[in-house]
Amino acid sequence: MIKAEAGIIGPSDSVNKIYTLAQAFESKIHFKPFIYDQISETERIIEQNGHLVDFWICSGFSPYIHSKKYHSSQLFFYPRLNEGSFIRVLLEAGYKDRRNLERISFDSTFDREIFELYQDFGIPVGHVNFFHNTGNDQLGDVIDFHKKLFDSGCVDTCVTSFHSSYNQLKLLGIPTYRISPTRENIRQTIKMAYDRWEKRQYFQSQLAIMIIRISGIEKHVGHDDSTYALDRLSLQIQTTVLDFAESVLGSLVPKKLGEYWIFSTRGSIEKNMQKVVSAFDQLSIFDELQCNIGIGFGETANQAEKKAILALEHAQSYDNFTAFVVDNNGNIEGPLNSSDQIKYNFQVTDSTLIRQLKLAGVSITTYNKIISTQQNKNIHSMTSVDLSNWLNMTPRNARRILNSLVKNNLATIIGEEAPNTKGRPRKIYQISLHL
Repeated sequence: MIKAEAGIIGPSDSVNKIYTLAQAFESKIHFKPFIYDQISETERIIEQNGHLVDFWICSGFSPYIHSKKYHSSQLFFYPRLNEGSFIRVLLEAGYKDRRNLERISFDSTFDREIFELYQDFGIPVGHVNFFHNTGNDQLGDVIDFHKKLFDSGCVDTCVTSFHSSYNQLKLLGIPTYRISPTRENIRQTIKMAYDRWEKRQYFQSQLAIMIIRISGIEKHVGHDDSTYALDRLSLQIQTTVLDFAESVLGSLVPKKLGEYWIFSTRGSIEKNMQKVVSAFDQLSIFDELQCNIGIGFGETANQAEKKAILALEHAQSYDNFTAFVVDNNGNIEGPLNSSDQIKYNFQVTDSTLIRQLKLAGVSITTYNKIISTQQNKNIHSMTSVDLSNWLNMTPRNARRILNSLVKNNLATIIGEEAPNTKGRPRKIYQISLHL
């Protein structure tokens, strides 16, 4: 079994604690500790070592936020604080050291949890002060927050979640305690991280088939041109496609004139999805050609092929130069070469909804496209013009679909909109969510 490579990043005491507990997972995961003195060092550490690890365990919320900001493509996790973490601090301060828990300051993202904990124990919260930690706060701001409250006599004790602020406040002679995750928090985080990585590995190892279909090659060459001209154009196109196949570590299989199949893995395709757009740009130099791409993912070659053919059908029905992808769960996403993508499913399991759509004469795919567009654009109403623009259909067809949905209680007319030019007011529709 291949071990996962995990990086542990944070201040020395936190990293050592996590690293010690992580040894229970050594049969599955190999851990590499990375210690910093200042949280600003996270970017450099991950930049230099990201290629060595499969996922990162951050010591807390702040290094987690700093890490994801610059390296969003990698997997990052951190042990979450819970009631156990707060109870341990309150026991140490109140029971062991006899501190007044009513006059205390916290910097934490868990204001509500602390309030509820105080209420459970019947401790007044009138003099409890909070600095809400966003993960991007400057260390000086956190220290100033606690110091000003202590110096003004508003609090007797400070509780921080930062390693550096804990050390600085202690040096200033301020009674300070540090909130840290419990051992169980850490164990659960490591397990969750491994499970997430393992799931990603499963998805990335799925088979991927990409079908590239280019139409109009004979028209581009012309009937009067020699077969050499046709052969030269075919070679130019095949060279472009071959370069693309190499960039995604795929195997190219020419099927017929203008049709090419590329066999690869889901992980490789998703990692290099931007290169699909680049391939379009290179093929678009050939005037009068239509290029569509369908990408399918599946656990078997047969599944991936069926999904790729379905994706290609969607691409061809959408526009001349588009690419769509269908995953193993039937989710359709595209057009990939557009910033205005939608993701929807071609399946519905609600028997009542299926019956209503059949009566309306609206396909399940079209209905799911409308619902997906609504959710992606965060809108609650639309006109037929909106729908025709979003789904690349004629306004007349969009009106027919919307009116049919209204007739079958799947949409309602909630108002009218005056057009910018002369003409009848446009009806505003609201689609019922049945998914």
